[in-house]
Formats: sequence, C-alpha cells, structure tokens
Amino acid sequence: MTTETAVDLKRYLAERRDEVEAALRRVLPGESEAPAPLSAAMRYSVLAGGKRLRPILVLALHEVCSSLTGAAADRRELVEAAASLELIHTYSLIHDDLPAMDNDSLRRGKPTCHVVHGEAMALLAGDTLQSLGFELLSSRPPGGAWAARRADAVLTVARAIGHAGMAGGQAFDLMETGHGHETADSVARLRRIHALKTGALLRASAELGAIYAGADPDLREIVVRYGNALGLLFQIADDLLDVTATPEALGKTPGKDSVQDKLTYPAVFGMDGAKRELERALGEAREAIAPIAGRAQILVALAGFAAHRSS
Repeated sequence: MTTETAVDLKRYLAERRDEVEAALRRVLPGESEAPAPLSAAMRYSVLAGGKRLRPILVLALHEVCSSLTGAAADRRELVEAAASLELIHTYSLIHDDLPAMDNDSLRRGKPTCHVVHGEAMALLAGDTLQSLGFELLSSRPPGGAWAARRADAVLTVARAIGHAGMAGGQAFDLMETGHGHETADSVARLRRIHALKTGALLRASAELGAIYAGADPDLREIVVRYGNALGLLFQIADDLLDVTATPEALGKTPGKDSVQDKLTYPAVFGMDGAKRELERALGEAREAIAPIAGRAQILVALAGFAAHRSS
C-alpha cells in the first residue's frame, strides 16, 4: 500500500482519471447513435473535462478498504461502476446550469449544454445520464456474487441524490437565495445546504468504494465520516473559488454566488472565517481516517487536494 512518503498525487490522479475517461467513452452512446442529438448532448457534457473526483474516490476507497478486507474485483468492471458517479454528477451539472436554476452559460471552460444543444435536449441529456448511471450501478460488477453489493450501491446513490440528498440540497439553496444571511440560524442552514447539495454525493462516492470492498460496519463508518468531511471542505473550497478564481481557472462563471445573494461560507463567515472553516473540515477528514492511518495516505492527500485546489 502507498505510504505517506511515496504518495505522488499528481500521478495518481492522472492515472485514475485516464481509467475513468476510458470507461466513460466505453459506456456512453456513440456520437451518431440514434437519437443522435441526444447522444451528442450527453457526450458533450460528460467528455468536456473535469477532475473526475467522484469516481476516483470510489477507486481510492476501494483500494484502501480492500487492503484491509482482502476483497478483489475485476478492474474494468469496477471502474465502469465508479464511472456511474461521473454520469450522475454531470446530469446534476446540466440541470443546475439551466435558466430555471442557476442560468449559467459556462461549465468546465465551455458553453453549457443548454447553450449548445438547447434547453429541451439538455434536460433529456441530464435525465438520460442519470438513468445510464443507475444502469451501470445495477449491472457492474456482474454476477450473482455481487448482487447484494450492487443493490447496496444503488440504494446508497439513490438516497444521496434524492429528496434527502442532492436534489433536496438544491431546493434549500433555491429557497435561501436572495433572503439575506444575517440571521441566528444562518450557519446551520448553510451547513445543511452544503451537506446535501454537494456533500451527499461525495460521501456516497467514498461509501461505494467501501461497499465494493466488502467493508464491515466499523470500517464503513470510518469511510462515511471521511466522506462527510470531504464533501464539506470541497464545497467550502468551491465557495472561496467563486470569489477568488478567474473564469479561465474555474471553468465556469465566478462571482455569481454574490450576485445572486446565495448562502455561502464567505457570505456568512467572511473570507478569513471561511478559510478557517476549510482547515477545520480538512482536520475532520484526517481525523476520520486516523484509525486506518497506516493504509490511508492517499486519502489524506485527496483531502488536501480537494481543499486547496485552484479550480
């Protein structure tokens, strides 16, 4: 297993990203596959780039947990299962960018899906990416021996993106936008939004790695705690980048949180306070995996990357 001194995070991320990119190209419909406009819209959004953090989390947590459980899986099938998280994440981005939601024209440095393919086709592309993601979750890895873990994975992700997860978080975000932030419970409301809108799917990504590795309840609880902390620090970093980053670095339109009067960490805590909250969340992520510290240096490195990235 990777040790602290041996972690080469840049190489690790590049290698895992290449695996995920190859899997995405395998599972997406071909460019000319009918209906071609829908296939084109799906491919446009998924293959536009991105960190691929969610599927990489699945793979990283599987590597760490399987080193403790001894479980093994066919790598190609495991990567395709992990790629389902990128499809589901991309569906959420397409819908989030729509005029009815955040009305954004830039994503991953390119015009958003609805700008290029129209609102109707963008809606369909998002819907279809979600269904394709669940198709992968319910079929990879194949075989009866994996049936219970596949079902667990489907349930975990479905809960993470639904009413008590990502969609619910987006609803709370819409409800809070433009209503001011100087209230006694603004911190609690802010944390609820971030825990659901962004944190739930990141936590589920980590948890899937544990599921596929056959982790016991104690190990799975460690992973859930890590995933919760990672989701929080990732979103705090996003809030900070919306204030500090350029469009070229961020790949989307910065400054919109302030313009739309959104409930964010800089809005509630100020920039210095938000940075302190970021470091606190990073400490929680490291503390969560302390019981498996000897096996989990890649997880420490991934938490640092999520917190201190520049885009």
